[in-house]
Parts: sequence; structure tokens; C-alpha cells
Amino acid sequence: MHQPAISHLAAADPVLAQLIEGEAQRQFEKVRLIASENYVSTAVLEATGTVLTNKYSEGYAGKRYYEGQQFIDPIESMAIERAKSLFGVDHANVQTYSGSPANLAVYLAVASPGDTVMGMALPAGGHLTHGWSVSATGKWFRSVQYGVRKDTGRIDLDEVRDLALAERPKLIFCGGTAIPRTIDFPAFAEIAREVGAVLVADIAHIAGLVAGGAHPSPVGHAEIISTTTHKTLRGPRGAMLMSDAAHAKALDKAVFPGLQGGPHNHTTAAIAVALAEAAQPSFREYAANIVANAKALADALVARGFELVSGGTDNHLILMDLTNKGIGGKPAAKALDQAGIELNYNTVPFDPRKPFDPSGVRLGTSAITTRGLGVEQMPQIAEWIDRAVAAGDDAELTAIAGEVAELLAGYPMPGWA
Repeated sequence: MHQPAISHLAAADPVLAQLIEGEAQRQFEKVRLIASENYVSTAVLEATGTVLTNKYSEGYAGKRYYEGQQFIDPIESMAIERAKSLFGVDHANVQTYSGSPANLAVYLAVASPGDTVMGMALPAGGHLTHGWSVSATGKWFRSVQYGVRKDTGRIDLDEVRDLALAERPKLIFCGGTAIPRTIDFPAFAEIAREVGAVLVADIAHIAGLVAGGAHPSPVGHAEIISTTTHKTLRGPRGAMLMSDAAHAKALDKAVFPGLQGGPHNHTTAAIAVALAEAAQPSFREYAANIVANAKALADALVARGFELVSGGTDNHLILMDLTNKGIGGKPAAKALDQAGIELNYNTVPFDPRKPFDPSGVRLGTSAITTRGLGVEQMPQIAEWIDRAVAAGDDAELTAIAGEVAELLAGYPMPGWA
């Protein structure tokens, strides 16, 4: 049963309620390894579903365009102060709707259409909004892209510097969606200073690890920090922008009125809850366990003959090239889903296959760590992955799914009982 209960929804719209219950049960019974997903706490779920969704609040605390903000202003101010305290930043904006709009606000704040911008190429592990060609950021700006070394799968910062010196970008993005190694923020900052660029650290994937001390922080190196609030931070589907004092006003203006109207107050409240949870000592243990699980899973996969981009991981994320297994990422992901193991097919650096049918899969350990699984369960997960990838029929996949559900029955899930 979903928690908090959805009895009113079940009475008003039973078909929809049944679909939500089905999704909750699916999340309970599967090993969820999608690197951008997690389980939020019941408290975050409750905050997301409150009457705050009824209220319009264009503007910022103390300077709104609608009346009746006596409770909304302190909620937003609370989220801001918690973000500033947790990450040690001068300024935080908690109104951005999601990660992509947050990054668009960065462009609006510090660049003009046609300016040169620099980011990690999408096939190498970057994000669409870091200037990739099919994104608005690649269409409205002159984008130059860096990648990784073919021999190591890691960013070559000497090549990044040479590209930056040649192209002189207005801003440089570091971070991405499929980077299994530690991001060297000081090195990126030195390059940005040398060419007079604004450094933007997109920590959407690693924000929880940064907050929990399991990954170095970009604070003091990047002038602007962009992040989602879910993934490793274990909050609702939202985003934040953080910065030094010098960029605070421009960022706020870019978010509102530059890109959006009223904030989603129920999400703001849930972000405040998640930030308070991330400030607890237990969250530091959680962040360390995420990394320990990822390393243990990576080792177990390598032992079974799987090839990992860069050879392993320093964080929550594993990028696996299935070429040597004789199967593409897409059919492997679909087989694994049938076997009760949820991940996503993903391009790998220098992938000869098309993006919709790539060579790799991407895994992450945030959600299974929230459930309480530890390093002792990682070899079993690797064995299931190995069996599912090699499975020749549906019966084997169904058998694995049963074993997965049997294991997970012993690990509670927030939001389902």
C-alpha cells in the first residue's frame, strides 16, 4: 500500500490510483539501478502532496506579486538557508523547476546568444544542456565540446585547457550524466581563470555525495553550481542554483522573471525537508555507503568479464560497455528489466552504435543503498546481471526476477508498505 495513503484518490479515480499502486509495488520489487533515481523519504512525499500546490508566489520572499505569502515566504527562506548551510555557499535559488531550466538560467545570467560556451560532449558523459547540438544551448550559443581519452576513459585536462585557450569560451561547464570518476574542480577552475570564463559545476548526479562528504565540493572553485534535488540528494524532482555573491542577483533575475513564473511551493517545501535530512550525520554514512556499494558492484562486474568505462568508479555511477558480451545496451536493458533489474541503456565514449541503440548501460547505487543493501549484496546483483545478459529465454529472466523480489522483500521502501 502506498504511504501516505491515497484513499481519496482511489475513490475519485480508481484507475489512476491502481496505476500508482502498481508503480509503488514495481519500485519495491525491483533492483533499481538507474543512476538518476532514488527513493525519497515519507516526509518528502508528504511535503510534496500538501495544499502548498494551491498557492501562486511569483517573485521572491518579501517581494511577491501576489498576496497571501505569510507562510510561503518562510518556507522558501528555510529551504534557501538550509541549502546555503549544507553546501557552504553565499547564495541559493530553490525555485528552478528542474535541472535543464536551471542550466538555461545560467546561460541567461552570464552569456548572450552567439557567445562561445564549453561543455562535455554528450556521448562522452556530458549533458544535453552543456551545449550539445540538439539542445537549445547548442543552437543559441557557439558550443565547443571536450571529451575523454580513448585509452583511459577519463577527462584529459591538458586537452581541456588547450581547447579553452583556443576557443576562449564565456562559460565552462564541468560535470555531466555519465561520469564515473571524481571531477577535478580545482583544475577546471584554474583553466577557467586562465581564459576569463565563468566556471559552472553541474553536480546534479553527485550533489548528495558532495553534501555527505563523499565527493570533493566545487564551492570555492566554481562561481555557479547547478544541481537537481533528487538523484543522490534524495529529494523531490526539482533543482537549485547556488553561487558566490557576485552572481546572485543575475541568477535570480534569470530564473524569475527571465524563464519562469510562480515557483512550485510544494516542491520547495519538499526540498527543505530533503536538505534537513542531508544535514544529519546519518546522511554522511549513507553517502559513503553509496560509493562503497558502487565500488563493490564494479569489482564484481569486472570479475565476471564486464568492461567498465575508465575501469571502475569513484562515485555512485558505473558505465558499462557490453561490446565484448556480444549484445547492445538496449536489448540488455530490456532483458534486465524483465529480470527485475532496472537500469538504462547508454552511449559509451567513442560508441560506434547509434544513441537509441548504443553499446552500453549505466548503473547507479543510490536507490539500492537507500533500501539498505550493502557491499555483501553486490556480488549477487552482479551475478543476476551476468545471467540476465546471457539468458536465452524468458523463463530464465522470470526466474531471476523471482529471486530479486525475494531478496528485496526483506528491505523496507519509503512510500510503500
